[in-house]
Amino acid sequence: MSAAAAPSAPPEPAAMPSHFGQQQTPVTGVPVPVPVPTNVAGKRVPKKTPGRWSTALCHCCHDVSSCCLTCWCPCVTFGRIAEIVDRGSTSCGVSGVLYTMMLCLTGCSCLYSCFYRPKLRGQYVLDESPCTDCCVHCCCETCALCQEYRELKNQGFDMSLGWHGNMERQKRKAAAFPPSVQQSMQR
Repeated sequence: MSAAAAPSAPPEPAAMPSHFGQQQTPVTGVPVPVPVPTNVAGKRVPKKTPGRWSTALCHCCHDVSSCCLTCWCPCVTFGRIAEIVDRGSTSCGVSGVLYTMMLCLTGCSCLYSCFYRPKLRGQYVLDESPCTDCCVHCCCETCALCQEYRELKNQGFDMSLGWHGNMERQKRKAAAFPPSVQQSMQR
């Protein structure tokens, strides 16, 4: 009788690029390369847990100008939100017109606007609160639009400039400071 061969250890995983992390598969426990999010400069971005909105749903009066805009011209508020959330791929005007058409034809513009809340939450890692995105928009459309508008303003956007205007503003700010100053400002 021959001796049974000793079980060999699993092979060591190949060296992975620095922009990959490791995650074990639930079934086999074998490490699998997983892309780690990086920012524009190539630095690792820590994985965020869902965070809180900068203002609550019913805090519309914290920004009276956006509250008034949303009450009297929700199509403008929604158009501005959609342009920023879509990163300029749709214009404020087009989104605003579609919102108005949904409002005039169905009376339920929330059927269109509720699809932008999860996009916004995904971009800024925000909680789905106080309830699901569709419920928030169907029950409190004006408050939901105001909250989303305030969130984008608190994230540093000038909503009246649109996506492309905000990108130009960032470029001008970046050009005004040398890279060494920018790095010290990020710390």
